[in-house]
This record gives sequence, structure tokens and C-alpha cells, in this order.
Amino acid sequence: MAKITLDNLAHSYLPNPQSEDDYALKELNHDWVDGEAYALLGASGCGKSTLLNIISGLLHPSQGRILFNDRDVTSEPTAARNIAQVFQFPVVYDTMTVRDNLAFPLRNRGADASYIQDRVQHIAKMIGMEGELNHKARGLTADAKQKISLGRGMVREDVNALLFDEPLTVIDPHMKWELRTQLKSLHHEFGHTMIYVTHDQTEALTFADKVVVMYDGRVVQIGTPQELFETPAHTFVGYFIGSPGMNVLAATVDGSTAYIEGTEVDLGAGYSVPDGKVEIGVRPEFASLSSNGTGLPIKIRRVEDVGRHKIVRADFFENEINVIAGEGAEIGADMNRVTFEAAHINVYANDWRVEPMGTQASPAGEAA
Repeated sequence: MAKITLDNLAHSYLPNPQSEDDYALKELNHDWVDGEAYALLGASGCGKSTLLNIISGLLHPSQGRILFNDRDVTSEPTAARNIAQVFQFPVVYDTMTVRDNLAFPLRNRGADASYIQDRVQHIAKMIGMEGELNHKARGLTADAKQKISLGRGMVREDVNALLFDEPLTVIDPHMKWELRTQLKSLHHEFGHTMIYVTHDQTEALTFADKVVVMYDGRVVQIGTPQELFETPAHTFVGYFIGSPGMNVLAATVDGSTAYIEGTEVDLGAGYSVPDGKVEIGVRPEFASLSSNGTGLPIKIRRVEDVGRHKIVRADFFENEINVIAGEGAEIGADMNRVTFEAAHINVYANDWRVEPMGTQASPAGEAA
């Protein structure tokens, strides 16, 4: 296991980058704690696979260093870093049995035969392939082969880190849930440092202790699922996390009041006057419909009943506002206003969250 330090790290695929826009991975400084499970979360092309490949040694960064337990491994090949990596699509030895595929990393390092047998049996049970151990990999389905890849990545107990690059893409939905649970169980059992790349927020939030949200080559927030939900450090985090995502509305902020299209909104805390593009962000869970004439004037466009709650889609001038209402909530035609819980309103300037006066950001929730 290893603490992973990213020191002044950045990467460009261009030979002579001239500006920040030329970098696929913007400058990053952070310590990833030994033994924690991290998820790199973001849309396609945001830089998460680039970062993972730098950590694994498949890619050499344009600038900066990467350290494992304070040892500089920037120029070391993948084999010298003592990691296990599982890729998006299955990589297996078709001519080998499932048993031999799982045993290969251990045999390659001269492990004791009895230990190999016990460990392979344990991993096979974990991935649900005890009955296929003596089958050749060639005839198996794509999702079965990917389970072998996952098992082979997990079979070694002595690795510095386990790296997963969208490993459940070819796995059927029911098995995805089971394998995420097993990966979490493995982490609790052995305490490996794990880094899991995904564009799926459900995978990230259910797997990780800390989620690293990336946008346009930059890490915009590192935090627990609760921190990402309650205090998104960037409007992209608010938009990307949650279903539906955070409502973001242009506003003028003065002290503890926001002015939105002429309507006053209580912010519940005081703010200095932010510069640049100013917006407020409110989760649909903290918005409520009203018919008493207070709040922002809206026009309900449709109501989606998703079983456990209702999603109200409404228009406010040129903006869409989403409201989550209770499963049994009655939504009348006279409900033409929406109000927000002041304690759950976030203020943003140029897309970055502004702290209320007299408070400080939690280190875990800060952008790196």
C-alpha cells in the first residue's frame, strides 16, 4: 500500500504547450492517503484516464513528479511501481483456464503453491466464478472475462495500489452492483489504496471514501459524497452530481440577500459582494413549491413520478428549475412559486463557490 503524492503534476499531449488550454491535465498538487479508496469522476475527455495512466506509469507527465510513500517513481516503469491495473475492456489469456488466469500474477512472483490455491479460491468466490475455475477463458462472455480481469487485479495482497479504469463497462447492471460491493468489501478487508476511474456518479459515490471530480483537465473538488452533494465547490460538481443536478441561477448578491429577476431570496448567511459572474446554486431536494405568493414565479412544465418521489420540471423566465417533491405530494395548478431552504443555498462567482463571511472551507472539500 502507498501514499500517492502528486507534485506539481501536469500533462499535455502537444510537444510545445504554450498555455493552460494546451494541457489535458492542469497542474495538480495533492496527497492521496495510504489505504483510502478514491474515485476519479468526470465526463469523457476530462483528464481522468490521463491522470490514472500517469500514476500507473503508462504515461510520463509533461511536468511534475509522482511519489509512492515519498519515493519518486516518475521515471520508473509500470512493473517497478508494484501496482495492479484493471482496464475498461477485459484482458485475459484465452488459452488459460480461469484458475490459471487468476493464479498468473502470483506464480509470476514465485508465491507458494498452497497460498496460490487458497487465494485463487477466495477471489473466485468473490467474483462468482467458482464453478468456472477449470474452464478455458476463450469461450466465456465479455462480462465473465472482465470478472477474471478484476479478479487478477485483486489477487495480490502486497500491491502499492489497485487502479481501475472504468472496469464495469461491459458488466451487466445487476452484476455491477455486486462487484462494486465486493470491491468495497475487499478494500475494507485488506486496506489497499484504490483509485477507480468512472463517468458514472453512482459507481463513484458508492465505491469511494473520497471522490475526485474532474472538469476540463482540472480537479475541481475532492471530497466525501456528502461534501459533494451539500457544498459543491464548482457549479460543474453541482450539475454533475445528483439526479437531477443542482439548480443554478444568475443573481446579484448583497450581504445576506440574493436578487434574482427582481425577487429577493434569503441566503441565510452574509457574503461580501462577489466579482464576476455571480450565481446561486440550490439542489432540487431543497426547493419547495408554494401557492402563497412568496418565492420565485414559475410555470410547471411537467411532473415525473419516479416512484420514491416526484420530479417537478418548471420554467423560471429563461431558466429551468427542478423541484423534488414527496411521493404522495399533491401538486396543484395554483402552485406557481418556488422557495429555497436558505441553509442549503450556495453562492458562486465565476463558477467557484464563495464561502459565507466568517467561515472557512473544509480541507477535504477544497479543490486541489
